[in-house]
Amino acid sequence: MGENIGAAARAMWNFGLDRMRLVAPRDGWPNPKAQATASGAAPVLDAVRVTETLAEATGDLGLVLATTARPRDLTKLVLTPERAMAEARAAIAAGVRVGVLFGPERAGLANPDIARANAIVSVPVNPAFGSLNLGQCVLLLAYEWMRSADATPPAELALAGARRASGIEIERLRDHLVGRLDAVGFFFPPHKRPSMVQSLENLLARAPLTDADVRTIHGIVRALAVKVKGRK
Repeated sequence: MGENIGAAARAMWNFGLDRMRLVAPRDGWPNPKAQATASGAAPVLDAVRVTETLAEATGDLGLVLATTARPRDLTKLVLTPERAMAEARAAIAAGVRVGVLFGPERAGLANPDIARANAIVSVPVNPAFGSLNLGQCVLLLAYEWMRSADATPPAELALAGARRASGIEIERLRDHLVGRLDAVGFFFPPHKRPSMVQSLENLLARAPLTDADVRTIHGIVRALAVKVKGRK
């Protein structure tokens, strides 16, 4: 279906893949429905290569990975998407041409198609509902492809124009807090004061405070101190 081809092209282009091959597309090619569904992924569709047989489509490839969710009566290496794309990237680095093979939306790949592949890619899904549409499957593989070489840190603090508070700023905040807490008798009984101060210091060191956070907490402590004096 043109809609599935367009969705697959969009998923590819999201993650920097632009070489699509179509084997005997059901509704012919080009297909206006694919263009509409691709939603901006024209570079992929403009470069599509159409062949009549799978042999033609894969003849120049040294590594072919077939996607399927169903168990097959074939002896094949079965890879997760993550491992498959790592293998693909390593093969390409060694000068090998790589292709990922997807079947039609309705029935997926047939055994004769899979027999031509070097390995199977199977997505871990809910055993009670393992059906993925073509666009979803392409998206998963394309995402893993980009992730296999992505340097984006797994976690990053977005500072929104602020900066991480320096050690001296944290120390001054601790001293301010300890001074105010001493003034209201917070550290009780007295012999527990050292451990309580240490816990406070650990809390401040553990929190990823910015310079703006430190200023805000200083202001809060000063405001609370004024209100306490007013009630007395």
